[in-house]
Amino acid sequence: MVAEWNENITEGLFNGAYQALIENQVPAQHIIRWNVPGSFELIYGAKKMLQTQNVDAVIVIGCVIQGETKHFDFVCEGVTQGIKDLNVQTDIPVIFCVLTDNTMQQSIDRSGGIHGNKGTEAAIAAIKMAYIRYQATLTHQFQHQNLLGAGALQIEDKPLQLEE
Repeated sequence: MVAEWNENITEGLFNGAYQALIENQVPAQHIIRWNVPGSFELIYGAKKMLQTQNVDAVIVIGCVIQGETKHFDFVCEGVTQGIKDLNVQTDIPVIFCVLTDNTMQQSIDRSGGIHGNKGTEAAIAAIKMAYIRYQATLTHQFQHQNLLGAGALQIEDKPLQLEE
């Protein structure tokens, strides 16, 4: 889910996320991209994606840059709370990749510039959270089928390995 506002930044974040997903064997045809006008609309877009698409995670990508008014504070607060609410209300992880910087240069630096790419970090977080959901779902299914005497399940004894 990509906000079109500050498109030069959100495209860099999306490209970082996309590359990280591809590098970790997520097939390109399994990556769904929807655009919304701005960061505030990410909440509704993510909600609709969760309701209509079969996804393992949703990454919301946006950029809000401090201006001269309080608009920045309201948008940042609303988006943060909205994404938190989706994580509480649904069973699919929604990953927050919204830059909230003071200057355009700070956003450039974090979307593929000198400070790396937060989109890449968001993609890795999405993979890890989807894996946690998968593990929890398997554990829950086994417990409810009474296949476990003690109610505990070890899925695998090794940690999730990601290529970096």
